[in-house]
Amino acid sequence: MKEATTLGHHALEGNGVLLVRERALAAAVQRALETLYQLDRVADVSAFVTPGGNGEREALLIREDEDGTVEMALRLPALARSEFDVSSDADLDPLCQIIEGVSHFVYLAERARGDREATQLEMELQAEVDKYVILASSLRKLDERTSARLRARLYEAVSFAHAEGTELGDRYRMANALAGRFVFRLERVYLRAQRFRELHRELRRFFRMGQEEKLRTGLAA
Repeated sequence: MKEATTLGHHALEGNGVLLVRERALAAAVQRALETLYQLDRVADVSAFVTPGGNGEREALLIREDEDGTVEMALRLPALARSEFDVSSDADLDPLCQIIEGVSHFVYLAERARGDREATQLEMELQAEVDKYVILASSLRKLDERTSARLRARLYEAVSFAHAEGTELGDRYRMANALAGRFVFRLERVYLRAQRFRELHRELRRFFRMGQEEKLRTGLAA
């Protein structure tokens, strides 16, 4: 995706200081999402990044004060290595966690700026799409074949931390399934014909949808 920032190894390099690489990657993901979705910067995500505890997954902590001010902190796990090859690495989970956290941050900040509410389900669904957006932008070549391979890794060859039948488990499974269907439609309609400009427009349209329209779009794919 030519309008999204490519995340090469330089975005992941650090010097041993706490979360330097993670902050740099989070900032790169924020720039990529804002560029693609044509968003004005509301806040710099790197200023809100804090280290997660041992074994903790990414988490966006939110608190709304009585005056309506929204406070956020993004807890990120430390990256165990400095380089990721999206086309071949077996374990992209550490990278995906950072993308998800930044996606939540950007989505909530934009919704707050426009005085719009955001549900947890629509945030998770958008984050699942944003994982594809960012990782696809790092592929050396993006076409229907390479996209299908990435889609399978993101939405099919997955496991869930929460059991099916639980509120969180069902939410994550629904977001995952609908994002996979949506990306599959993007492949058929846009990538097959290399219609990247229209693909970008469709991604922007999806970003600005509310929950109900996002769900309908995913189910219709």
